[in-house]
Amino acid sequence: MAVNPFTVFVFYIFIFSAFLLTAYTFNFYYLAIRSIRRKDKYPVASLGTPTVTIQLPIYNERYVASRLVKSVCEMDYPKDKMKIMVLDDSDDDTVELVGDLVTEYQKKGFDIAHIRRGSRKGYKAGALKYAMKTTDTEFVAIFDADFIPPSWFLKKAIPYFAKSDIGLVQCRWGHVNENYSAMTQAQALSLDFHFLIEQKAKSGSHLYMNFNGTAGIWRTECIEDAGGWHTSTLVEDLDLSYRAQMNGWRCIFIPDIVVDAELPVQMNAAKRQQFRWAKGAIQCAVKLLGDILVKRKIPFETKIQAFVQLTRHFAYPLLLIQFLALPVLLASNMNLHVIKYVPALTIATYLALGPMAYLLVIYNLWGKDWKQKAKVLPFLLIYSAGMAVNNTVAVFDGIFGKKNEFLRTPKYGIVEKTDDWKDKAYNLPFTKTTLLELFFGVYGLLGIMIAIFSKNPVFAPIIAIPTIGFFYIAYLSLAHSQFKRIKSRPARSRTEKMADSYYKMALIGMFAIIVFGAYMAYKGYQTDVYPLDLSRGYLDRIAAGGSPETMLEYLNKIKTTMPDEGNPVWIFSTDTTDFGLIQKDIDYMIETVRGVQNEPPNSVAFTNAMMDIHTRAIQVRQNLMDATPYMYASFSNIVFSSIWIAAILGIFAVLKRKKDRLTAYDKSDDV
Repeated sequence: MAVNPFTVFVFYIFIFSAFLLTAYTFNFYYLAIRSIRRKDKYPVASLGTPTVTIQLPIYNERYVASRLVKSVCEMDYPKDKMKIMVLDDSDDDTVELVGDLVTEYQKKGFDIAHIRRGSRKGYKAGALKYAMKTTDTEFVAIFDADFIPPSWFLKKAIPYFAKSDIGLVQCRWGHVNENYSAMTQAQALSLDFHFLIEQKAKSGSHLYMNFNGTAGIWRTECIEDAGGWHTSTLVEDLDLSYRAQMNGWRCIFIPDIVVDAELPVQMNAAKRQQFRWAKGAIQCAVKLLGDILVKRKIPFETKIQAFVQLTRHFAYPLLLIQFLALPVLLASNMNLHVIKYVPALTIATYLALGPMAYLLVIYNLWGKDWKQKAKVLPFLLIYSAGMAVNNTVAVFDGIFGKKNEFLRTPKYGIVEKTDDWKDKAYNLPFTKTTLLELFFGVYGLLGIMIAIFSKNPVFAPIIAIPTIGFFYIAYLSLAHSQFKRIKSRPARSRTEKMADSYYKMALIGMFAIIVFGAYMAYKGYQTDVYPLDLSRGYLDRIAAGGSPETMLEYLNKIKTTMPDEGNPVWIFSTDTTDFGLIQKDIDYMIETVRGVQNEPPNSVAFTNAMMDIHTRAIQVRQNLMDATPYMYASFSNIVFSSIWIAAILGIFAVLKRKKDRLTAYDKSDDV
């Protein structure tokens, strides 16, 4: 039986991406097993009170800068052994706020400096590089603006530099606002997986672990030996830690030292953070992976794990490939079950590789508290799948794009569930990626319908998880862009109110067009594709045999169900997909069946006729299979899709323009 070449190509791409995703998944489980089995504790030594510089890189952090500086100055450490550098690149009122606070603590005897470079060259990495020029202490601790280091931090962390080859002590992140929303709970669980599995599994071993950019202490000699801070990537922390380990330094992770931090509460801020991490990792892969793979002194397993860590964000485009390919294969009646005709084993395999294995990991990591974390797992699966579009764009930007600005993640000082961020500055608007997320969401709805109508409902939940994720991410991206105005500001002008009204109308219009598009996709499937699916089912029954009366019933249903004429292949069409010729084949089969209705079943004429019907049914079924994919790409569908996308793009442009106008008003009010 001939198979459509396009379907074969899609099938091989699907299998290849599935193989790579499975490999990344198994590596995660390998690290989980390695982490759970590790019971070793790192030696500590009484180093006294060595000199340490605490560097605090900040940029426009009016809501958290004071909290950070105060918590650092409250550390239980001798003032004459502790230097504090506030690396302030801000261009808003954070400058005055921090300046006054630094002056206050200087009067109290603290060795604290408010460092202003005069530019943002190199962004965070540039600020850290600039600070190292005047750093003369033995150790350097780094905290981002959203962290709240405990007073005992230095006294507990510094003793882990017991051996001279330890260059970095990385501590675990806590989550001060973990239970603020489902989104923050998903982020917290994802970060916990990273620290308690990846970092713990690799810590202090021959495997390379990474500095997380904050809540860690460096040996100054290690930073200098590794070449200092580089500004060529968006993840200077990953870059430096890998270069240090390539030079023979060891990095260790201490899970018992937890430093609380604030998780992003706005979806657009979380997407920005994820984008930076994904793009930066790919940039590091381009920069470092070649040297890691060719160096003989680096163990083979280290090379494998470094490759996986630096390229793991490729899992997101692989997920999208699977997501796009699966409905196409289902529509083409391609068998995708693990064992043919055993759908239960297929869904069991997906569950075993995904949620079930994650639950087992959670149980081993959290023990008695595992149920609380397990409840968050569905949110994490939806959140992670929904981020696939955002992070796929970041991956390709990391490969082909230019080095762009280090875009910070806004913080709002959110601690309690009752805290509100919507009245505050730094709110981010949605980006063009939101449009792609909506597209993939609508495509997913179509894919779910294909899975159901093609009699493959086992694949519907597999398509549904990322579909829900895309709509969830897109919805919050749009919803979190509509924030209330700061209460202290004067009443809005008539022009501003009109801008706000246009914004809301455009938003409603976009959703209306999306719903209309989804409805038209459903109707198109119902009128164009579903009849072919039904006809193929009838032909399967005819090919399986039966009485002439039953065959006639099925053939008449096919004749009335299928189009009378036309060819869905509108470029380089062939006779095999011509509905007029297929209808003639059906007519011939009807006449053949009628001709032998009165013949004895054991006669030669009856047997030959049934064999001919069987052969023709299989051939016509194959012709319909070849035609089905082209029904999706019919000329009318392409025209409608183009108009639909153009309408969304037009409304999206209006929405963005009005949003920018509102933002401009906000900025003018700040002046």
